[in-house]
Amino acid sequence: MNSATTPDPRSGRAATLVLACLGVFVAYLPVTTVSVSLPAIQRALGASTSELSWVSDAFVLPMAALILTTGVWGDVHGRKKVFQAGMAFCALGAAISLLSGSVQALWAGQAVSGIGAAALLPTTLALISHAVPDHRERGKFIGFWAMSLTAPLAVGPLIAGALLEHTAWRWIFLLPIPLSAVLLAVAAFGLPDSRAPHGRRLDWPGQITAAVAVTALVYGVIEGGADGFGEPAVITALTLGAVAAAAFVLVELRSAGPMLDLALFRSPAFTATALVAVVSFLGLIGFFFVLSLYFGLVQHLSTMQAALRLVLVSGTSLVAGLPVGRLMHRIPPRVLITSGLVLVAAALFAMTGVDAHTSYAALAWRLVLLGLGMGAVLTPMTASAVSAVPFHLAGMAAAGNNAIRQVGAALGPAVLGTLLTARALNALPERLADAGVPTRTGARVLDTAREHGLGAVAGLDLGPATGQALTALSDSFLDGMRLCLLVSAGLALLAALACVLLLKSPSGAAPRAADPGRPVPEAERAAA
Repeated sequence: MNSATTPDPRSGRAATLVLACLGVFVAYLPVTTVSVSLPAIQRALGASTSELSWVSDAFVLPMAALILTTGVWGDVHGRKKVFQAGMAFCALGAAISLLSGSVQALWAGQAVSGIGAAALLPTTLALISHAVPDHRERGKFIGFWAMSLTAPLAVGPLIAGALLEHTAWRWIFLLPIPLSAVLLAVAAFGLPDSRAPHGRRLDWPGQITAAVAVTALVYGVIEGGADGFGEPAVITALTLGAVAAAAFVLVELRSAGPMLDLALFRSPAFTATALVAVVSFLGLIGFFFVLSLYFGLVQHLSTMQAALRLVLVSGTSLVAGLPVGRLMHRIPPRVLITSGLVLVAAALFAMTGVDAHTSYAALAWRLVLLGLGMGAVLTPMTASAVSAVPFHLAGMAAAGNNAIRQVGAALGPAVLGTLLTARALNALPERLADAGVPTRTGARVLDTAREHGLGAVAGLDLGPATGQALTALSDSFLDGMRLCLLVSAGLALLAALACVLLLKSPSGAAPRAADPGRPVPEAERAAA
């Protein structure tokens, strides 16, 4: 084995930790900076609700589709190279978004940034794991990494809010460019390289079928909500997604080196954590999407005012995650995750009581409760997935849980955006009539909402009926948002039930001994 590719793991440990933490911070920054800026983007680009969904999903989809493959690529070709490539993609994507003059160009920029994030998330964790061989000491460093991953969710809204108070929406994409450039330069000289000591190979059939399945499914859901699920393009997309998903299962079952070993799902505990991962991020990212539109279209808040409310969720989740990590050694993960999901459901049910005039204080306790629940869920989720399987599958279990989580994040804006639009448009005619809007004016409002999205109604000049139409728009939006909240709360309770039934204590986990007939790759040992 070439010693040049396997340096002393402790060499450059401090530089590795700093670069890895800053790398994931930059990678995840677009999640909430974009979410809180959606109303401003919608006004500037005249985007419909479905087009806004793609602004979020264009970033998350590449992450969900490529995160497993980029981890293997780093093991094969060197993690330093993949780290540098990820930073370059983040900078390029941010530059494209910064210069975009249309929603389509913004999608392209977000997609390039998503590819960068897909490269950085598994690679930075593997770099830390290689630099800290002692698994007990490694836990502390991975804790810093996890905090750096969560921190953008807390500070992103504040960064976007501060920028949009004084500049146009596009400048939210400026910060990742110099940060990525600096990290690229420092990594070239200060980041030690590493690879997996045992050969791995890319699973291209699995990669292609997984990417097609996720993309087609999300496309079908978003466009079905906008144009109707009976449209030929929507039917084709959903059918293609189902066929590709079936092909992925067949490919992985027959592959000698599968991207995701489906034997993982024989563990009830892993299946439970996979369900929790999908539901939690579907609800979290989808909730940010819907709530940011509520702040803009219904409460007419500035971006900074919206940011100060959104940060209550992510900030509380970040703070709550610290004691939860320590409690995992005393309280079974099943209790922590189930309790967190029940808190999430309670917060979402409580949110159904908000309206256009809900005060900051009345909203704050609901958002803090949601953040507490998410903090109790996210910290033990990956650890439970890893401990639920044999030792030699631990790395794949951690990577698979992360990929499944990103699928949930991609589905969040798609599913909740579709529900929001469908319910709001169905309620709008009655709300217009209740508000006393004249029939001809109401027809104009409906046509605008159906063709250009709910946000376009706010820009109409309807003369004396303008105020009445905006009231009707707010009320119909609230109808749609309440449906989204009820669905999300129901999913959280379903995931809680799955945890109670399937997530066993560590003593009931699968055997942790390595398969004696198979060498254990470093990336799989490290994730344990």
